[in-house]
Amino acid sequence: MVTFAPMSDNNRYNQRGVSAQKEDVHKAIAKLDKGLFPNAFCKIYPDYWGGDDQYCNLMHADGAGTKSILAYMYWKETGDMSVWKGIAIDSIVMNTDDLLCVGATGPFTYSSTIGRNKHLIPGEVISELINGTQSYFDRMAEYGIDIKLMGGETADVGDVVRTVIVDGTMACRMRRDKLVTTEKMQPGDVVVSLASYGQATYEDEYNSGMGSNGLTSARHELLKKEYATKYPESVDPNLPDAVVYNGSFGLTDAAAGTPLDIGKLILSPTRTYAPVVLKVLEQHFDKIHGIIHCSGGGQSKCLHYLPAPLRVVKNNLLPIPPLFQLIQTSAGTDWKEMYQVFNMGQRLEFFTDKETAEDIIAIAKGFGIDAQVSGYVEAAPAKEVVIETSYGTFSYK
Repeated sequence: MVTFAPMSDNNRYNQRGVSAQKEDVHKAIAKLDKGLFPNAFCKIYPDYWGGDDQYCNLMHADGAGTKSILAYMYWKETGDMSVWKGIAIDSIVMNTDDLLCVGATGPFTYSSTIGRNKHLIPGEVISELINGTQSYFDRMAEYGIDIKLMGGETADVGDVVRTVIVDGTMACRMRRDKLVTTEKMQPGDVVVSLASYGQATYEDEYNSGMGSNGLTSARHELLKKEYATKYPESVDPNLPDAVVYNGSFGLTDAAAGTPLDIGKLILSPTRTYAPVVLKVLEQHFDKIHGIIHCSGGGQSKCLHYLPAPLRVVKNNLLPIPPLFQLIQTSAGTDWKEMYQVFNMGQRLEFFTDKETAEDIIAIAKGFGIDAQVSGYVEAAPAKEVVIETSYGTFSYK
């Protein structure tokens, strides 16, 4: 097995001022209370609102990240306002699907937080973001996912935000005996990976699988240098020129192997797995030992939630969809970094037994989402994730 050293601070992702592992954040919160279940995917609090020991409270904050910059550029280039609804969906799903990983299926409350540069982001964009949020909640209600929009904050902060940032906060109250906390992960479990690409039954078009992580890298690796001059507001002026828009594509260029152009390919709204998880938990709650949302940290994400010294070996991942192949080819990015920055085609994974795995796969495919057993869990002297691919074998510790 070839084991690579930890990524150097000289890699392009770090040079762009972002981090796949959020080392500074983890260091900053190291001394904070970890909640009722320290290894759970989301922090779980006592039932402060109801005071009932059988219940707990959950609150989560996340957003669309720098994907909103790409939406801004695409809108300016094409006049297509629909991209803003996609950004609203990104912010919502990055909250719902993290909460799904502890077994929370609602009802949820949601508050949006939008910061804009008013000189560049007019009122009609704000309207698309807010109304897009409500229309997405209406769509999810058809699948049994109850989310109430509780308002939020829209601030004109041009001195702070160059274009627009779209975030949200979601909360719910649930029974403790319905939690999925990863404490049951054990040797012999298998990993079931669900595809991030394709077209689910509840999606309107092909989804590239992008999600809402790695957008800074994807945007700069794929798009032409001319965008730095045309949209200087889309770039941190402190970035070295060598990592700014060094791709070969225009936003409206065709994306080979897909029905989308390059801009829409990267802007594919983050897929929610809520309908799938709801059905899986209804049928197999007792057999689910962990659920991981492979967002920041990509395929190494589960490393942070292992309850004991265990090794997760992923030796049968789903095929890499065109988007991530395109990014790697364009940038020449090391494959180990690719698997740590991007979901690489699978963004949700279940840890369970082999028999239950087959039912989960069938449920996912019933929603038009490809899925397969992608790996297994074994005993180990220390926590580790090993990814075996045709491009090499990579170890994350």
